[in-house]
This record gives sequence, structure tokens and C-alpha cells, in this order.
Amino acid sequence: MARSRTVRSVRIAFALSLATAVLVTAIGFDLAAQDDRAAALAIGAVQGRGDASPLLGREVVVEGVVTAALDTEGQATSAADDDGWFVQDAGDGDPATSDALFVIDAGGPPVGARVRVRGTVVEIDSGRGTRTALRPVAVAPLGLTRAPTPVAIAAPPVDWERYENMRVRIAAPLTVLGTHRTRRHGEVFASFGGRLFVPTEAAAPGPQANAIAAENARRLLRLDDLRPDAGGDAESPATVWFLPGGVPRAGSRLSRVEGVVDQRGGGYRLRLTAMPRLSAASRPQPPRVGGDLRVVAFNLENLFNGDGRGGGFPTPRGARTAEAYRAQLARHLATIRALKPDILALMELENDGYGPDSSIATLTDAMRAAGLGEDWRFVDAGEGPGTDQIRVALLYRAGRVAPVGAPATLTGGPFESHSRVPMAHTFRALRGGAASGPAFTLAVAHFKSKGCRDAAGLDTDQGDGQGCWNATRVESARRVNAWLRTDPTRSGSDLAMIVGDLNAYGMEDPLRTLLAEGWRDAYASGHGPAPYSYVYDSLSGRLDHALLSPTLAARLAGAAKWHSNADEPERENDAATGPWRSSDHDPLLLGFRLGR
Repeated sequence: MARSRTVRSVRIAFALSLATAVLVTAIGFDLAAQDDRAAALAIGAVQGRGDASPLLGREVVVEGVVTAALDTEGQATSAADDDGWFVQDAGDGDPATSDALFVIDAGGPPVGARVRVRGTVVEIDSGRGTRTALRPVAVAPLGLTRAPTPVAIAAPPVDWERYENMRVRIAAPLTVLGTHRTRRHGEVFASFGGRLFVPTEAAAPGPQANAIAAENARRLLRLDDLRPDAGGDAESPATVWFLPGGVPRAGSRLSRVEGVVDQRGGGYRLRLTAMPRLSAASRPQPPRVGGDLRVVAFNLENLFNGDGRGGGFPTPRGARTAEAYRAQLARHLATIRALKPDILALMELENDGYGPDSSIATLTDAMRAAGLGEDWRFVDAGEGPGTDQIRVALLYRAGRVAPVGAPATLTGGPFESHSRVPMAHTFRALRGGAASGPAFTLAVAHFKSKGCRDAAGLDTDQGDGQGCWNATRVESARRVNAWLRTDPTRSGSDLAMIVGDLNAYGMEDPLRTLLAEGWRDAYASGHGPAPYSYVYDSLSGRLDHALLSPTLAARLAGAAKWHSNADEPERENDAATGPWRSSDHDPLLLGFRLGR
């Protein structure tokens, strides 16, 4: 942004005048601006009641107090209109108009300075709408004063435009939703009125879900650290000043939130100007369920072991180094230790066979070595399953359950190159080393994700909230249901379950397809709430499911999800070894009465 000699010289005048509390004139100071007797316009008249100023392109004079400043000077990523400061006046008495403007000028007056600004009214594209600003011709200091009292906002406004550039105070607690941009960009996503859920977790796709999406957008508020990010590409801040205790878990509460409403980066955000009060959410204890047999389903977030002998890093989808792999493995072991499963149904495990150097073999060996049980075994499907880089897998404690017959896999159709090949196996519970319960079949599945790459036809985003590849996920659900109806493991039992990452939320078509076929949702059976297992883009929902045949549902003793991962901030490094953020999905825990 080109800066005139006049504006540069004004900065000298500011420094002198504010240091001595007396107005002085510096070389090159625009006397015409200082002596201009034209009446200053109320900023509300410049803002107007609409999205854009009624005085766009005209030169105006305003007076007000500097409430906050942004300065990207020296940042290679800064854009011409990112630098500047916010000026606010006493108001025009019209609640429909904003009483503040953004002045495009880096290195301007300090916060608390009262100024007279002559400049041209412009509208700056924010990616979704524009923000009204002044491109200054001259700025005159008028001394120091107290900043305007922040406007109290107790509920999400219908339209933030009325508060654009203004100093506000949120007079209600906010819930921390997402911290995925905190360490890099100094941003936290929060909401009025508690946690926000994925629309299709709570409502059918289409108009109902879209209405929830609109309400979510109204309640969502992005909190920013006053550090311009030039459209999201700035370097990571060393610290986030308003989070001195570190990045909090989702579900934490913020109060005493104050800042300036800014419109950029695709929407409105609050540039914080004071330290808020944080009530950090505590980490939950591992859940407990009843019954005599425990099943855990867990997405491992790409557990790849290199060549199985300490080399072979970086891996295609997993750890970049051997040290990172060992830490990742330690986190998974901590999770498994806490949940004490008898059977493990896994997703996103490297698909590299069943030999001694395979990921499934080294995981099983590590579980034994960590004292989780010498009787851990893995189910060997012979090959695959499937040709994807990742696969599903089953592990079990041979002292707790006995495998019955051979495993079965389902190939072809959507499992050829999209959804991962499902695998099923039948077990019996053991007591005193002998089978003591009925046979039951466990099928583990991992359907196609929602990313839109290569999607075509009905697999493109239909605008109903289900994202891309929904048609493929629905076909995957139909085929898994039909497959299990044929009793692929030849168990002769009607006790069956489907567990896994179906990449579909609770009210989406794949789940409704399976429920319509008679499968029962383990988390809607009266044994506890239907909790979330995943947080994406600040919204919570269930991608991970457990569906039971009616007869097995009658033997369900409890169902829980351990929020050890989804609410946790992303790890600062790969060396952490506790259970927290061992994956981006929460593990599922199910208890059954299957011992008799």
C-alpha cells in the first residue's frame, strides 16, 4: 500500500502530541486537515444501514477513538488492505448502523488516541461480503481519551453487520468448539449456547439439516488474536496471548470476551482486545460398561510401521519417522490399556499382510510386550483384505473368546476402490477355558470418506448436508447388510454386529438404510446418550457406529465413547505417548452379556 508523505509525517506528530498531551505540528503535516472546519460526519452515517456504505467512493471527515490496531508490516504474506486500525465514535443513536470504521494505514496512532480522519470510503472484499473502511488522506491527533464502552451482546445477533468494526463485549459464556487453527493462526472457534453438532447428526438431510446449518452459522463466532493473517497464510505465532495456559479442549468455556468485530477471511470474527476467562474442560476418565465381554472399535489414524524393522520411513500415510511411529504406537497402547477390550475392531491399519513384520503383527506383539495380555491374537484373512493402503482388522484375547470357523471378506462393487473391504469373524465367549456362550459375528467396516476428489454423478455433493460419495456409502451399506444376511462365516447364529467408521453421521442415508433393515443403533438403546466421536470444522458428530442385530441388542449391557481424542487439540509434537489425541476419532466401547 502506497503511503503519502503526509500520512508518514502524521505519525511523528502523533508521537510528539501524545507524549506531551499537547498538539504540535511536524514537518510536512497537512495543516489543511488539522484546520479543516468541516463538520465531522457520524460514523454511522458513513456505514449506513446496508452491507455497503451509501457514501462509497466519497471523501469524508470523521472523528473517533482508536480501539485496536492491525499491523502486518514486515510480513511477506501481508496484503495491501490488511494493515490498519479501528476508529469508533460515540454513536449516531441508530441501532441499525455501526459506529466504527477500519482505517487502512499501518503504523498509525496508538490505541486510546482520539483522531480526526479525512479519507475516501471504500469497501474491502472479505471473501463473503465486504467491510467498510477509510483510505486516509490526512489524520490529525486530538489527544488521548477513554475508549468507547463495549456494546454488550448476550445472544448471537441476526446480523453482525450492525457491529462491524465496533468494540463489543460478549455478555454470555461461549463454548470452545474447534482449535484446529489456533497454533498456526491464533484463532479459536466458539459458540453461543453450547456445543454445535453436524446438521445431519440431528436432522434428516435436506431442508431440516440446512436449517440447522444456518442456525449453527448464526451461533458460531471466530475469536482471533489481533494478528493479521493475510487470508490465512501467516506464520505460526510463538504463543497465543489470550490462551496463556495452552490450547484448550473443545467443550471448554470462555467468559469476559471482549474485542473488535472484524469482517475478513470469509466472515465475521472477533479480534480480542482483553484477556478472557477460560474454564477448561477436564479430560474424561475411561468409560465403564457392564456385561462379561467388551468390544472396542477404534480408528487408528493411519498406523504404519515402515518396514517393520525400524526403517522404511516416512510411510505413505502414517508416521514420518521411526520415533514418531513409536510414539503413535505408545498412544494406541495407552488407549487399549484404559479400555480393557476382549476384542479390538480396527480401522486405518496399514494393509501390508500378516507376516512378522506387518503392522498388525507388530501391534499384537507390542500389546503383549506392554503387559496387555499374552493371549492377544490377530485374525488372519489370508490376504488383504482389499488392495487399499489401509484396511480393517480384528484382534482378540484367546483367553476370553475363541474364534469360530474362518473369517469372511466382502469384495467388489464399492469395495473395489472406494470403501475399504469389510471383514467378519465369529467368536464364542470363554469361561474357564471352555466356550460358555452363543456364537456371535462381528463385522468391521470403513466406508468411503466425504472428500470430493474424483466424485461424479450422484456421488457429487447434492447440497443436502451429506457431502460427496454418499451414493457409494449407501451402496456399501446395502451390500454389507445383504452379505451378513447370508451368514458369510457359517455361524448359524443371529447374533451379529457391524462396527466401524462409516463416514456418515447419525441421520444420513447409509445409517438410515441399515436401520430400515432392522439393525439397532447401540447408542440409541437406552444404555446411554448418543455421543459424538469426531469433531470436524468445529462441529461434533458420530462417524463411528455400532449396529446390532435385534437378538444381540437384547444382550447389550452398555455402550460408551471415550472422548479422549476428538475434543483434544492437535498435538504440538509427535513425541506425546499418553492416550490423548492418539487419533482424530474417539474409540467406541461396548459391553455384552455373552458369557452364558
